[in-house]
Amino acid sequence: MVLIVYDLPNRDCHAKASNGEICCTYNSDKTCNYDVGGDCAQGLTTYKSQYIDPLAKVLAQYQATVPIVLIIEPDSLPNLATNQGDPHCGNSATKAAYEQGIPYAISTLRQSCPNCGIYVDAAHSGWLGWQNNMQSFAQEVAKLGIAKNIRGFATNVANYQPVGVMCTSADVNYCMNNAHPTDPCCADPCKLLSNYNPCNNEMNYVKALNQSLYATTSTAFHYIIDTGRNGVANMRSDCANWCNIRGAGAGKTPTTSTGNSMLDAFYWLKTPGESDGCTQQLPDGSQCARYDSMCGSQDSIGSQSGEPRAPVAGNWFDYEVKQLAANAKLNG
Repeated sequence: MVLIVYDLPNRDCHAKASNGEICCTYNSDKTCNYDVGGDCAQGLTTYKSQYIDPLAKVLAQYQATVPIVLIIEPDSLPNLATNQGDPHCGNSATKAAYEQGIPYAISTLRQSCPNCGIYVDAAHSGWLGWQNNMQSFAQEVAKLGIAKNIRGFATNVANYQPVGVMCTSADVNYCMNNAHPTDPCCADPCKLLSNYNPCNNEMNYVKALNQSLYATTSTAFHYIIDTGRNGVANMRSDCANWCNIRGAGAGKTPTTSTGNSMLDAFYWLKTPGESDGCTQQLPDGSQCARYDSMCGSQDSIGSQSGEPRAPVAGNWFDYEVKQLAANAKLNG
């Protein structure tokens, strides 16, 4: 059983599509007011008492009989590491929510479910692959003191980055400066190498991330990669685009047979068919209150005439799941 633990106060601070339900400060319509600072005491109390603690009690009942994997709070630590310039992420309330909520979730779930495999979200190669971003993330992990209670990290959760091939060289810059253009491990559909990012695929990202994390925590971790929607490597005009990507296909079938000792599994973590976010106009013709401009990108379904409008994040998007099936590369 694989579960996504995803309900921090002021969740998803850098995007609008799936903003949180637990808030540090509420607007009149019960959405989160990300502009108000503070210690987020009320939001953290709700998170602990109404979300994490009840989940921990349920997991304790089954952890001895059912294999359980937990993915902790997608995007949250990456936002702490790289998006402090966004006032929604950098204000005191959001920082308190994330820096206190994540360690509490991990320690509580570890105590109640010692057999659970706990993995913290580590974004993806197109976000943390740059050295400064990766180092900031590793420092945040060390600062929160969570290393002893987790098995490792999950990458590419709900994203589309290609799995690729891990280079055998220990040098994380092996592919840089077009040094080995014919080596399959240097294939670069997202053109990250030309943008000074050596992590041209998720496999090379895992290798580089592991080195960076070991340097800050003295801990060797294990990894899982979300392959639910990355079967087509080159479908985007810009790999920064993340919302309901046109031409995407399901990727590697979930398995624990990865052929790599660091990599525990390929999983379909983001449910294929769940919308990433809404187009400005919803399928029923009304306006989407949680519209994120990234869902109007040139790579997003619904941005071209003749395409269906996308529903709000998490809702079923029938057109998208049929596309994922039609373009699937399950052994790619």
